[in-house]
Amino acid sequence: MAQSVLTIDLGAICANWRALAAMNAGETAAVVKANAYGLGAAQVAAALADAGARTFFVAQAEEGVTVREALGPGPTICVFGGHMQGDAALLRDANLVPMINSIDQMLRHVETLPGHPFGIQLDSGMNRLGMEPAEWSALRDIALSQKPVLVMSHLACADEPSHGMNEFQLQTFRQMTDGIDAPRSLAATGGTILGPDYHFDMTRPGIGLYGGLPFIDAHPVVSLSIPVIQVRDVNPGESVGYGNSWVARVPGKIATISAGYADGIIRAMGPKAHVWAAETRCKIVGRISMDLIGVDVGPAKEIPETVELLGRHQSVDTLAEAAGTIGYEILTSLGSRYARKYIAA
Repeated sequence: MAQSVLTIDLGAICANWRALAAMNAGETAAVVKANAYGLGAAQVAAALADAGARTFFVAQAEEGVTVREALGPGPTICVFGGHMQGDAALLRDANLVPMINSIDQMLRHVETLPGHPFGIQLDSGMNRLGMEPAEWSALRDIALSQKPVLVMSHLACADEPSHGMNEFQLQTFRQMTDGIDAPRSLAATGGTILGPDYHFDMTRPGIGLYGGLPFIDAHPVVSLSIPVIQVRDVNPGESVGYGNSWVARVPGKIATISAGYADGIIRAMGPKAHVWAAETRCKIVGRISMDLIGVDVGPAKEIPETVELLGRHQSVDTLAEAAGTIGYEILTSLGSRYARKYIAA
């Protein structure tokens, strides 16, 4: 069987949520956008709901429908992208809460879904989504009279605790929201770790739930086991893979494993990445191709039947460093060809 196995530990996700919730005196939501960072929004959201999460965040209304189908009525599902043109039926039928980002979205919402719950997103300095201070000042009284269920913003540099942007955004958010009669939220995973000043009424961790930085105490969540298809001896001067990019200098033993960039294994990581054969670290050699990767298994005590790309030996952030990216991209790139195995919470 050439199919790789991606194992997702729902218990670890719930343990990470509980650990982050313990840092916060208010409510702790869960961000399950992008198919729960590539790990399965329906399965992850259901497990977190069983663990006690009552509010979930997605990026788009369509994602919210998937989560609603998994959770049924009851939990609150918020949409970061707000109320886009054509979203009214989805928002209404799935009982989703758009985070309104602009005056245009506010007008669209009250005209098409009068009385339907909504939240508000403010731009406290990231210049990505949300109302800027002048726009918010013009709309504030009208918006608050409609009783938003949440007023939120997002930190740009929370994974760098000493960055001056954190304090700047905190003060801006306070200036924009102090005195309002609505729950407030500023912190995702990094903001939660920054401490109580950033917590307000709700935190909404994402990457920390899935075992990624900046939550250094997170339980590992994913493991990826890749089958070995073939093993061959190579002699000095022989090359492996496309473009002759790797040439053996000494006799070696090369395993061809059944995965590639079609499975979300980023091609650029090839020169720096490793896999594990049992307890032995083995270097990837040659270019990562669509379906296959070469691995030097010469150092291994035994020829492996499978190798580990993610797991107890190597985190998503270690792999991300080899690819020159971040753990978020590693997780959300995981492909559809894996056999997915869930460990129950």
